[in-house]
Order: sequence, then C-alpha cells, then structure tokens
Amino acid sequence: MLDDDDDDDDDLQIRAFLEKHDSTSNEFQGSNLSDPNLSWLPQVLKEFILPAGFPGSVSDDYLQYMLLQFPTNVTGWICHTLVTSSLLKAVGVGSFSGTAAAASAAAIRWVSKDGIGAVGRLFIGGRFGNLFDDDPKQWRMYADFIGSAGSIFDLTTQVYPAYFLPLASLGNLAKAVARGLKDPSFRVIQNHFAISGNLGEVSAKEEVWEVTAQLLGLSLGILILDTPGLVRSYPVLVSTWASMRLLHLWLRYLSLSALQFNTINLKRARMLVESHILQSRVPGCIDCNRDENILLWQRFIKPRIIFGVPMEEMLGSGRSTSMLKTLLRLYAREKYIVVVNQQRIDFEVFVSFKVGATSVSVLRSVWQTYWLHENLNVSEDIFDQLAKSLSMMDERFNEFIQQLDKGGWDIHQINLRVPKEISIDECPV
Repeated sequence: MLDDDDDDDDDLQIRAFLEKHDSTSNEFQGSNLSDPNLSWLPQVLKEFILPAGFPGSVSDDYLQYMLLQFPTNVTGWICHTLVTSSLLKAVGVGSFSGTAAAASAAAIRWVSKDGIGAVGRLFIGGRFGNLFDDDPKQWRMYADFIGSAGSIFDLTTQVYPAYFLPLASLGNLAKAVARGLKDPSFRVIQNHFAISGNLGEVSAKEEVWEVTAQLLGLSLGILILDTPGLVRSYPVLVSTWASMRLLHLWLRYLSLSALQFNTINLKRARMLVESHILQSRVPGCIDCNRDENILLWQRFIKPRIIFGVPMEEMLGSGRSTSMLKTLLRLYAREKYIVVVNQQRIDFEVFVSFKVGATSVSVLRSVWQTYWLHENLNVSEDIFDQLAKSLSMMDERFNEFIQQLDKGGWDIHQINLRVPKEISIDECPV
C-alpha cells in the first residue's frame, strides 16, 4: 500500500512538472515568438516585415498603427495616380505632336512647379521646427489636410491647362508644406516605437510597409484609370479621387488615434490636470490617448491659457508698482506668474515665465490655472485666491506627480515648451 502511494506521488509530481513546463513554453512562445494577431503569417514573412524581437522590441501600439497605416498609404497612392493623370493632361502629354519643342515646354512647366513648391519645405523646417515634438499626431493629421488641398489645385489644371504653372505651383507648395509637417512628425512617431533603441530597424521595416502599399496603390490606381469612361469623364475622375481621399483621411485619423504616447504634452497635460483637480486621480496612457482630440487647436481649449504674456500686459493700464510687488512676492518660489484676466467675462489667465523656467514650471502653471477655474469666486479678493491656489498646489502637486509615475507616464519627458518671451528676471523685491 505504501508503494502505491509513492507511485501516485511520483505521478503527481511528474504531471505537475510537465504542466508547468508546458505552460512556461507556451508563455515564452506567446510573448516572444509570435503575436495572436499575426499567428497566421509564416515566420519568414514576419521577419521580413517586423523588427527583430517583435513584439518586445517595439511599443505596444506598433502593430495596430502599422496595420491601419498600410491601407492609409494604399489609398494615398491611388489618389496620387489620379492626380498625376490630370497633371500630365494639363501639361500636354498625349496632346502634343511629339516635337522636341513641345517636349521641352512640358518639361520646363513640370520642373518649374517642383522648384516653386520646394520653397514650402524650406519655410516649414526653418520656421516651425519646434512644434513637432509637442504634438506629432496633430501635425501629421494636418499634413494630410494640407496635402489634400494641394491635390485639388492639381486636379484643376486639367480644366484650366493655360494656368498650369500657377495652379500646379500652388498645389506643389501646399504638398511641400504638408511634407514639411509630415516627415518630422513621423520621425517622432518612429522614435516612440523604438523602445529598444532600434530606430534604424523600425525605419527600415516601415519602408517595407510603405513600398508594399505604394506598389499596391499604384497598381489599383492604374486599374482605375483603365476603367472605360473614367479617363474621358472628368467629373467621374474627381468624384473617384474625392472618395479615395476621404477614405484616406479617415484611415489616417484611425491610425493616429491608435498611438499611445506616454510623454506629456500640453494637450494631455490639460486632461491629466483636470482629472486630478476634479477626481483626485489621473487617467492612464491608454485612456488619455484614446480621449485626446487630435484635431483640436490649443487656443480653442477651455480654460483659455495665454503663455508668455509680458508683465506690462498682465498689469494692465494702471501698471501699479504695488501690484507688481505683490505678484512677485506671491510667486517668489515659482518660476512663473499666473494672473486671471479680469477684463474678460469668460475665464482666461495670463502666464509669464521667469528666467530658468522649465517644463515642470509650465505644468505647475497649468495645475494652478485649472484649480482657479474650478474654484474662482469673483466676489473675493483675487490676490487671496491666487495665494490659496498656490497653497493648494503645494499640498497636492507632489501627489499629482506620483500618480503620473504610477500611471505609466514618463515624468522625465514632459514636452511643455517654455515660450521664448521670458519677460521676468529674478531680482530682490
């Protein structure tokens, strides 16, 4: 009887070991070698289109973004094919007699519109280079809107071939501006994916997806152009382009909405601060990115915050020395000054920064603004309420930062740019 019990114990141990080993193997395979969404793909193809070490070598939102990006690029290249056909007709391809002079004229018109359009990329790179780290999703989306507007000019050249150069130049200028917005924004997105320091490989694999989409999009575009009646019917061509472009914009919005940044820009900072003020909690990265409005301009977000306001404008027409001294005394421990604009009916604050202000200074000013927005009492003295808001921030801001850290936010990468218009230097009062 004792031997039977020993045999049963041995069987149980062996079975437990095998189950544990099998579970460990499955877990390893599930986490490192495959992904449920791509389990049907051959391993050779996975290695061709995905970065080494996928999914652990890239951010969690990589695959969803790329799967949405692919049809987005396909529709983009279909639109490109349709627009190119209009440009070629407007420039004279297919209608000239084939003489050398006609070919030269067409070439000059084509190259001229490219040269004029290149000015747009110069302007964007030199003037607005500091925007893209703050909100790459928004600028990538705006790039597609501007590019769509440029394509409208290109389509119009077929109707007004005599005005080819100005129309095509305007179209190329708009598309060059769009490219100037698109390329830096996407570099930021690629850097977000490359959590293992594998930016080069992420870029290379993105090229694989892009070229595949390009080949498929061009092929479909050619098939559409070969459709009987489409080449000869300009209204049908335009309506086909418009349908494809709307689908393209919708897919682009979906792909950008799939991104889950754990960095804090001004738009996300507003959402996080508001939640903390009202509910004493902050949303996680997934929830915040899902609720983020990609298209909304900062100036239309309430409460309205004007950053980088000169002290002269803050003080108003009176420019009282006593008021200035009071403000400097109130904000002696801060690298900024917040003042409620009492000249407006709706809530608005002015923020001026001191020398040495950082992204954390901007975040603190946003926290104080939202507390004032929720608790301001117009019947009470404004300086007393500013002092109370600063006191509340001293009590709760560290807790806010701790909740951000626990929620998965990168508190060491806060993309809140301090305006260049720093109007206050530290001085004894």
